[in-house]
Amino acid sequence: MAIRVVVVDGHTLTRFGLTTLAAAHPDLEVVAEAKTAAEAPDIIAATSPNVVTVAVGLPDADGLKLARDLRDRYPTLGIVVLTAQGEDDVLFRALETGASAFVGKTAPVEEIICAIRHAAVAASSFTAAGLALAMARRQSTTARLALSPREREVLALLREGVSIPAIARTLYVSPSTAKTYVSRLYEKLGASNRSQALMAALRNGLIRSDAATA
Repeated sequence: MAIRVVVVDGHTLTRFGLTTLAAAHPDLEVVAEAKTAAEAPDIIAATSPNVVTVAVGLPDADGLKLARDLRDRYPTLGIVVLTAQGEDDVLFRALETGASAFVGKTAPVEEIICAIRHAAVAASSFTAAGLALAMARRQSTTARLALSPREREVLALLREGVSIPAIARTLYVSPSTAKTYVSRLYEKLGASNRSQALMAALRNGLIRSDAATA
């Protein structure tokens, strides 16, 4: 029996390409397409696919949020995240969602086919080309950016949206000392404001994607 696939992607060309690709492989069948995150749940419920391919960038939503929602709703569904973005943080966000595979849209055809087949038989096992290298880069960066316990406290408070005066009160230090703590943290993260610091911390695995705030 063929692997039933639903393609969720806002780009007509990508949907056409995946459908054409599946047609060339007898063990794959694209049973439906969705252009947006909003229409995807009903289409998936109606067609009961084995695998769903989800674009990171959708016209109406974050594809990784959709992937997380699908994983919560369908524990055995194969979920392949397709992306035009090759950054390590996107890969690790896909891993955190519970996706089965992460593939670049410019990857070789066989890599995409293998990802779909993998997702069909091992939905809970994550695979991605370059995962080992990405993990090595993250470990290296994490070691370089090793935060002190105090810096981790400050980062946690910044993540929660706490102001510098409130940080000072929470840590029982003067406002000037709290400002120094924040400045040192910004310098270590290569940031000039709170948003940049949180994004840098997210990229480098110092905080989780579902914990980051603006």
